[in-house]
Amino acid sequence: MTDELIDLLRRFNVEADRFVDVFARAHGLHRTDMNAIAHIWRAAEDQEPLTPGELARRLSLSPAATTALLVRLERAGHVERRPDPTDRRRINLDIQPKARALAAEFFAPLGVHMRAALEQFTPAQIDATNQVIKQALEATARAADEANVTSEGAAIRP
Repeated sequence: MTDELIDLLRRFNVEADRFVDVFARAHGLHRTDMNAIAHIWRAAEDQEPLTPGELARRLSLSPAATTALLVRLERAGHVERRPDPTDRRRINLDIQPKARALAAEFFAPLGVHMRAALEQFTPAQIDATNQVIKQALEATARAADEANVTSEGAAIRP
């Protein structure tokens, strides 16, 4: 049963990736652009400042690649770099209305389909599923962090 769930989660991930790729291409964005927008959006929703360095770590990008990504997103009007109000030496990333509108356009159809697919389940079943997915998410994040280590044991620095 566990193996079937792992396989289903893996297949879900592939389909979610396909959905993001189709949407990104339709809007002239790179896959990494969409992932960056998602991370910056989540940080804004959680009211947690996100720095370019932390974004680089989350995306497994080098500093140079992260700078190029941020320049591209700034030019497109999706992201703004702002000085941290408590430490002017730090830069925080801020999602812009254009990116919020794009994300809303992106997630609305998926949300409609997901809600329709899940409406047959009880709140208790949804709660149990939430717990399973949270644990699977944490396990996947740990695996990604572990995979980001070279065979010599030194962390790969984005």
